[in-house]
Amino acid sequence: MTLISRVLGLVRDVVIATFVGAGVNADVYLFANRIPNFLRRLFAEGAFAQAFVPVLSEVKEKHGDDAVRELVAKVSGTLGVIVLGLTAFAIVASPIIVMVFGTGWFIDWWQGGEDAAKFDMASALLKITFPYLFFITFVALSGAVLNVYNKFAVAAFTPVFLNISIIACAILFKDTFSDTAYALAIGVFVGGLVQFFFQWPFLAKAGLLVRPKWGWNDEHVKRIRLLMLPAILGVSVHQLNALVDTVIASFLMTGSISWLYYADRLIEFPLGLFGIGIATVILPSLSKLHSTNNPAKFQETMDWALKMVLLMAFPALAGLIVLGPLIIKILYTHGEFTATDGQQVYFALMGYASGLVSYMTVKVLAPGYFARQDTKTPVRLGIIAMLSNIVFNFMLAPFYGFVGLAIATAMSATLNAGMLYWGLHQQGVYKLSKATMSWIARLVAATIFMVAALEYIKRSGWFATESFWQESVMLFSLIGVAVVVYFVSLILFGTRKRHFRQGA
Repeated sequence: MTLISRVLGLVRDVVIATFVGAGVNADVYLFANRIPNFLRRLFAEGAFAQAFVPVLSEVKEKHGDDAVRELVAKVSGTLGVIVLGLTAFAIVASPIIVMVFGTGWFIDWWQGGEDAAKFDMASALLKITFPYLFFITFVALSGAVLNVYNKFAVAAFTPVFLNISIIACAILFKDTFSDTAYALAIGVFVGGLVQFFFQWPFLAKAGLLVRPKWGWNDEHVKRIRLLMLPAILGVSVHQLNALVDTVIASFLMTGSISWLYYADRLIEFPLGLFGIGIATVILPSLSKLHSTNNPAKFQETMDWALKMVLLMAFPALAGLIVLGPLIIKILYTHGEFTATDGQQVYFALMGYASGLVSYMTVKVLAPGYFARQDTKTPVRLGIIAMLSNIVFNFMLAPFYGFVGLAIATAMSATLNAGMLYWGLHQQGVYKLSKATMSWIARLVAATIFMVAALEYIKRSGWFATESFWQESVMLFSLIGVAVVVYFVSLILFGTRKRHFRQGA
């Protein structure tokens, strides 16, 4: 289900690149979508789930389904009121939000510069896209509830409707507005609404569809509140860094926000499919193991999760760098998106890709804290990583522009991953075993063989590339070769089926 969602996400990005390219309209739309999308990450895949799932799992194990329904009612009512107020404020005060997060555009608007129109357009688009936050909050809530009951498919499939809505609105309304960016923004709104209603029947079938009620002072709601606020920094450093990048990019040349976005979307494909996917599955299990006081199984589960994400992280990193130009050309270089834009996206992609292993590792290590309801440690480490990213930004952006922002994000993620692991090691919760170190060595060696094979084939001229379809065949052929070489190499290095099962 996650794979279907991610593939359609790439199709959506192809449509965006084709219709708005990487110019002014693209920068503004992506900015207006970035803020509610950033908050979606906090609620759907980040802080909310990391705080809510452990408490809900504990309530389920100790008090049963009736207590679960009562907690869901109070959380949905309390969170719904807060997010509704935030959404209403954002719609009214959208110029203020753009002023804060698009400071470069605001200054240009204030001084009557050439980018003044960006500020006005961003303010208008934000009024359309921000209600998405209200809808997705309840989508995240219902998805977390279903996950606790080991029903993962519905929540994983739900994002498909957002992608379909954006694609459909872009195609249907591209000639309705003077700027296609408005059609894309309407697609975001419609997508949120469809996702909102999609999960209701599944909740009803599971007996978990309840009437929301206010519960600010409820004992369990208080615990979720206390866990959630620190978790925003503890698990969402990558998203926070991306938001900081957007603010700084508003001072850079037109196209910087778009180039960073398209590069980040290619990183998000393996990250979402494997990193976030595995992290979503292990959190309820880790929470249950902690509640039943089973540290040995806790360690085994984390070890399995880390091995699985690294199994995909190393070849994904290498594949994006080696095949990046061809991937970008096939996916994005159409319509309004130029070859120059593609080259700029590749530069940003190399910067982001250098931190892909770290992004995935963070997604697995952070649940090791939140499953034990420890928010103090990851929030402290998250603050350090975020401040480091800002420092790295100001060190690198003056020399490397938007590429420096991507490199800074990768550097801060690597720092964050290292600190998270060291913290778990110091607490005696998780440490790398000799078997896992051997596993990592085999993965690195297999990745090197894979890269060597790809480079040999690329330079041999075996594939003629004169058209879009020929290039597509070449890309999928190279991916096929990469998969075969990678896994055959793993087998030659001693990897067997039992290594995938250990800890599962």
